[in-house]
Amino acid sequence: MVTFTEGRHACEGLLSEANFHRSRDNITVVSGAGILAPGTVLAKITASGKYKASTATGSDGGQTANAILLYPVDATAADVQVAAITRDAEWNVHTLSYDSTVDDDTKKAAKHVQLAAVGIIVR
Repeated sequence: MVTFTEGRHACEGLLSEANFHRSRDNITVVSGAGILAPGTVLAKITASGKYKASTATGSDGGQTANAILLYPVDATAADVQVAAITRDAEWNVHTLSYDSTVDDDTKKAAKHVQLAAVGIIVR
């Protein structure tokens, strides 16, 4: 029997958001970030204002989660503009994706606290 694995769908984890898409912003995912799935926890790089997957540690701003990716992107070789949740929303915890450095429940919980600081509540 053949087993199929289905990937994440765009906006799959979004439970609620503010009226008139006020929760969303168009952002730029930095070149070199690779292939990112919808639901990836993002952080803004301080120097450029571009986003990447939020890491567990660092000093470039990428260690502080403040957005969630809505659509899949391939930012392997070039910057990509895409929509993300940046405020006032609720997201399903089971549909979040994290950077490989965010590899245990304590680090994931820290990301949820960081997201809550900008009004994104992980449920």
